[in-house]
Amino acid sequence: MNINTKRWQSLSLIQQLANIGSEVLRASSWQERGDILQKEKSAEHALELIDSTVADPRWAGRYNELLRLREIVCDKLYNGNSYNTDTGTIENYFLPFALISQEDK
Repeated sequence: MNINTKRWQSLSLIQQLANIGSEVLRASSWQERGDILQKEKSAEHALELIDSTVADPRWAGRYNELLRLREIVCDKLYNGNSYNTDTGTIENYFLPFALISQEDK
């Protein structure tokens, strides 16, 4: 997928994280269902969104948190989940961003 950088950088951090969360949860759901092809597509898109957020100069002070998020997502979706991150934990992290993002509309 190809991220429209200008459009992505017009979003707030909350909106960016809400979108990332949707894609991570989608990938996790596909993984749990055993659909590796769809999981790969969603996971790849989630990582592109995270990378685009890391590249956004407005969030320079948040690099550590964003890179830790990337590490946890990669571990969950690719590396055997050595951190034992379950889907509920991912939902709990991203849900507030989604709710606040909806309030802003």
